[in-house]
Amino acid sequence: MKKVLISVLLSAFLLPVADAQTEQEINAAADALEQKVIDWRRHIHQNPELSNREYETSKYIERHLNSLGLEVKTGIAHTGVVAVLKGGKPGPVVALRADMDALPVKERVDLPFASKAVGEYLGKEVPVMHACGHDTHVAMLMGVAELLTGMKDELPGTVKFIFQPAEEGAPPGEEGGAELMVKEGVLKNPDVDVIFGLHISAGTDVGDINIRKKGIMAGSDDFKITIKGKQAHGSTPWDSIDPVVTASQIINSLQTIVSRHMPITRQASVVTVGTIEAGVRSNIIPETAEMTGTIRTLSTEDRERILGLVKKKATLVGESMGAEVDVKVPYSSSYPVTYNNPELTDQMMPTLMEVAGEDNVNIIPPITGAEDFSFYAREIPGVFFFIGGKPKGLPASEAAPHHTPDFYIDESGMKLGVKALSRLAIDYLNANSK
Repeated sequence: MKKVLISVLLSAFLLPVADAQTEQEINAAADALEQKVIDWRRHIHQNPELSNREYETSKYIERHLNSLGLEVKTGIAHTGVVAVLKGGKPGPVVALRADMDALPVKERVDLPFASKAVGEYLGKEVPVMHACGHDTHVAMLMGVAELLTGMKDELPGTVKFIFQPAEEGAPPGEEGGAELMVKEGVLKNPDVDVIFGLHISAGTDVGDINIRKKGIMAGSDDFKITIKGKQAHGSTPWDSIDPVVTASQIINSLQTIVSRHMPITRQASVVTVGTIEAGVRSNIIPETAEMTGTIRTLSTEDRERILGLVKKKATLVGESMGAEVDVKVPYSSSYPVTYNNPELTDQMMPTLMEVAGEDNVNIIPPITGAEDFSFYAREIPGVFFFIGGKPKGLPASEAAPHHTPDFYIDESGMKLGVKALSRLAIDYLNANSK
């Protein structure tokens, strides 16, 4: 939708956007930095690392931030990097965040800088790829850090740059990501007033910004269901309590949660089974089966209801089959809804409209994907938005989705991200400094 709400348009009178000279200075700096940002992105893309293992990525970022003369801290939430830029005048503290981790995906895109990397995930060697655009996020924030450092004397306040590991979730048994960064005090010393973050979108045209007030991305909880039955020869299934058949019945039952229990005309929710493991031979009915999956919700009420229904349905189906069922939900991760503070979103909307052009700022429905930026926005006012990374003219239906081997980003879209984050920081500091 190309029209912005009236309340947002009226907020243009509440927040003075950058003057013409500052705007020109930012645009010129972003133009001059564009090739650097592209080069940084390509290096990171070619050398991806999995969650909580971003050792070389962390060092790469640290070297750049140190070259700018910033106050740099490393080792936060394992591999996180945080830098502080103190402006030449007193004022509030703005945080800008980028995530660093890649995924266990094998790249199929024919690029000269395509990933050939491998890593270890759940005890197995896996290919590694930046299949969600985190490499672009890091490169853009490195560019913003350089741009704002060049304007240091003019800044009325402080900017904290947060390079965060493990947005995709820490390995089982480990802590990580935004939740651990918050726990380790990333929003303190100096205390952060507001935080801004972005995500590149492979399905959105270069030059566009997608945003909404309140809940923009779903809360996420994973689950694990373990079924214990009775092993038997495959030729005598009547001697077994079959955990595979039981798992099948549980999966069918879980699919009725959204379709038969949730008010889907009000807002979306998702229950997805992603893995099922059981057995070693075709002629042996195994003793156990195990399933994992994800739940996506857009409100606390929906979350509590679905978590309860997953436990109830899996347990009762198991009982009806004579099997023992253990349900862990959440299992290893739980993200809140990514919530855009309404007042801050309204306040900053004129900045985004000026940077991208009013017709290129779209108010979107909530997305059932999840983001651990939500942990920052739960503590302080935050705004999270999407920028386009799809080549113009390519139908959205032909753009490879995130988390897939063919995921592709048009690098020309990154300059808008550099401008948007820079302007959000500058305009907020100018509008809220004493």
